[in-house]
Amino acid sequence: MIIKNEKRKIKEIDGRAYIFDIIRKKYILLTPEEIVRQNFLDYLILEKTYSKNLIKLESALKYNSLNKRSDILVYDKLGKPFLLVECKAESVAISQSTIEQASRYNFQIKAPFVCITNGLKTYCFKIDFNDNSIIQLNTIPEII
Repeated sequence: MIIKNEKRKIKEIDGRAYIFDIIRKKYILLTPEEIVRQNFLDYLILEKTYSKNLIKLESALKYNSLNKRSDILVYDKLGKPFLLVECKAESVAISQSTIEQASRYNFQIKAPFVCITNGLKTYCFKIDFNDNSIIQLNTIPEII
């Protein structure tokens, strides 16, 4: 997979590729998972018109006293968690354990939407915390 947005700044440092992350405003090592994260960010910002100001990357969270990080967290216009995105490298299949990982993270975050992507396949779910239901969606939700 390649970076789909040709406007992205990529540079080499000590023989390794780095990409400028427009959210964190710094160069990040371009790993296979980072390629997926950056392409999904471009999709959210350019296609879904999510505001960069409502997106946070690698948010710290605690799960069973362990320090974890969510890949992408989008907030709604009121500042509440809206969409949690778990990114995997293209070579990593989306499995039940991947879905469970995102669900564990969302147990703390409480976003009403969760996506899991490896750049080849993307699954999105609507979570209703009132009746503990989960519905798989066919598209990424519009931001509210």
